[in-house]
Amino acid sequence: MKSLAELDAIRQKARADLTARNEGSRKVVVGMATCGIAAGARPVMNTLVEEIRTRGLNDVAVTMTGCIGVCRLEPIAEVYESDGSKVTYVKLDANKARRIVAEHLVNGSICEDLTIGAAETAAKNA
Repeated sequence: MKSLAELDAIRQKARADLTARNEGSRKVVVGMATCGIAAGARPVMNTLVEEIRTRGLNDVAVTMTGCIGVCRLEPIAEVYESDGSKVTYVKLDANKARRIVAEHLVNGSICEDLTIGAAETAAKNA
């Protein structure tokens, strides 16, 4: 950092990240307990925040929580719609997080193959 302008730019980016995490009528909650972090939840969380900010989705908040309770399916993110409905996405990575933002949050189409229901069905059929 060589100037106050650079410091101010860093501060503005941090504020934008906090806003993306804490405001909105829709919410994405990422499991960030030890199990989630060990499975790769941090890059998933960072990707969700960045994609939501880049796309200007001001009605979507990204927050974190502790263990969601299905450690074998981590990283997990839950999307809560403004009507109270919830979709649980499992076994995520950064690319899947981008897809959730593009397909679910932008276009309203649930990524069925990434949901907990699809994972449970695949486990039963294996």
